[in-house]
Amino acid sequence: MHAAVSALTRAAGNLFDRRIIALVFLPMLGSLVVWMVLAWLFWDAWTGGLTAAMSSTTVAGWLQGWSATWVIDYTAALVVLIAILPAMLVTALLITEIVAMPVIVKFVAERYHPGLQRAAGGTLAGSIGNAVIGITVFALLWIFTLPLWLTGIGAVLAPVLTSAWLSQRLLRYDALAEHASAEEFAEIVRNSRGDLFLLGILLSLLLYVPVVNLLVPVLSGLAFTQLCLAKLAAARHH
Repeated sequence: MHAAVSALTRAAGNLFDRRIIALVFLPMLGSLVVWMVLAWLFWDAWTGGLTAAMSSTTVAGWLQGWSATWVIDYTAALVVLIAILPAMLVTALLITEIVAMPVIVKFVAERYHPGLQRAAGGTLAGSIGNAVIGITVFALLWIFTLPLWLTGIGAVLAPVLTSAWLSQRLLRYDALAEHASAEEFAEIVRNSRGDLFLLGILLSLLLYVPVVNLLVPVLSGLAFTQLCLAKLAAARHH
């Protein structure tokens, strides 16, 4: 737990560095713009398709008998909104991976681990494959945990846990790609699963804090890089 909290604390202080501050709002605002444009272009198609699918159900027939077909329209809109939220998170993390992580890794390595040798165990293909697997599993987890959204506390826990899993899965690879060998990467992931997941949970909880949530993608990149490079440096010293 100490390692995760320490990494998050250092990362929060890094947000104000001149090399990082220019990136702070880019991933989340970029994601917002992307999905606002997509919603503006395809909202009618998305909600119309769901409305048409739901209109053929037994419940829809019962609602039509009570002149309450507006429930179907509102339900379709709600489902689309619920689907957009995790899509925005994924988009923000992908923007962080592509745009911010090269800057973040260089910054953290130079400031905190200047003598850390590069083993270059990661590759572009590996990063893409990791992202594809991570997003696919996240989508499946999100679909299967949807019923928990109706159980009160499950509506909070399910998104937090799935978001935590996704962020640690995506960002740990890029945090270590330049400096760790493939063997070192596997060892750190194997020995640090608890710290990685705990850090993901702490960052996911910050998504519920207004304004702060705009900083979370870059803060996540910084925090996972802090944690992973510290683990790598410690492993090599042993």
